[in-house]
Amino acid sequence: QVQLVESGGGLVQPGGSLRLSCAASGSIFSINTMGWYRQVPGKQRELVATITSGGSTYYADSAKGRFTISRDNAKSMVYVQMNSLKPEDTAVYLCNVRFFQGEVREYWGQGTQVTVSS
Repeated sequence: QVQLVESGGGLVQPGGSLRLSCAASGSIFSINTMGWYRQVPGKQRELVATITSGGSTYYADSAKGRFTISRDNAKSMVYVQMNSLKPEDTAVYLCNVRFFQGEVREYWGQGTQVTVSS
């Protein structure tokens, strides 16, 4: 069983910063991709950024230049540092892990709310 637990969300003013953390546990194959997605009620879930176990990163256009994804494989943690936050960044941010083990396996956390408002 794989479990992902996010933390670090909250209320921040426009232009502010937040760092989200995701703790992973369970049977996760060592070669994997972890990522952050976000979802606003009534809208489709949106990719924010991903990082492979080898450290390769990918960012959505909305995150480029403002967000930085990182991971600590020894601690089974993934982070996203979010700077210059905008009201349109308001969403529930969800942690994701994907790996191949006989088949593609994908797991999600419960999410953490980020609200950007003055």
